[in-house]
Amino acid sequence: MRKFTAVVNPTAGGSTGAATLLGVARLLREAGAELETEYSRSLTHAKDLARQAGERGRVVLAVGGDGITGGVGGALSGTGTLFGIVPAGRGNDFARALGLPADPADLARILLHNEPRPVDTIELHSAVHDRTVVLGSVYAGVDAVANRHANSAKLLRGTASYYAGGLRAVTTWRPVRYRVTVDGVEHPHTGYTVVAANSRYYGSGRSIAPDARVDDGLLDVVMIAEAPRRLFFALMNELRTGAHVHRPQVRILRGREIHIEADRAVPYGADGEVGAHLPVTAKVLPAALSVLH
Repeated sequence: MRKFTAVVNPTAGGSTGAATLLGVARLLREAGAELETEYSRSLTHAKDLARQAGERGRVVLAVGGDGITGGVGGALSGTGTLFGIVPAGRGNDFARALGLPADPADLARILLHNEPRPVDTIELHSAVHDRTVVLGSVYAGVDAVANRHANSAKLLRGTASYYAGGLRAVTTWRPVRYRVTVDGVEHPHTGYTVVAANSRYYGSGRSIAPDARVDDGLLDVVMIAEAPRRLFFALMNELRTGAHVHRPQVRILRGREIHIEADRAVPYGADGEVGAHLPVTAKVLPAALSVLH
């Protein structure tokens, strides 16, 4: 029987992280599994708790949204520790990409009985982050600004907070001249954003990279070019289904290592957390994390 350590973000989803865990925890314990709960004070603390639990041979569960999921999963990348997710945040995009259920009984069955599957992770290097590892995506541009607004929203949750954040960000955004290098080949780009995606989803269910797969050893690089604002708002709506990829303003490349620079200070984010400013390098780490899903 598996022994679990749940690392909880107590503020996830408007302070519902611990509440979301309760139903799953009861079912795990009723099945005879051992479960201990650790509450994180910060993302750095959550990573430390996860590493310590992994060193003791525990299955580590990230309880919260994409921030703690990416942080904890990244901390366990390459360690061989089994990793599970209890989605309890605003976006839950990596859990969505894995097809994890919302129903506690279905999720408990997965955590108790499914065999782990290897997934890729993303190693980041920048002036601020000498090395950090995340799971879902790295995005540089208007979406990083939008995510900052969404994270600071007090009254809105989920998709509504991301949409409102996007509207606020676009109103003041000026197109950026990027230099995007994919596996050594430079691709000049002027526009709104560059996204290096391991997962197809970001921004609370927006299908930014519909063909991205978490286990193919590649990152999908989505570049949205300069366009009138009214067209960009149409693109935002099309992100719900992935139809934006058919627009001529959207270019998609694939590669193992992506370097992103810009002609001005442009913020980038990863897994729902705003990191710093460009430049940044993202490199895929194939099959680096064992996940229960």
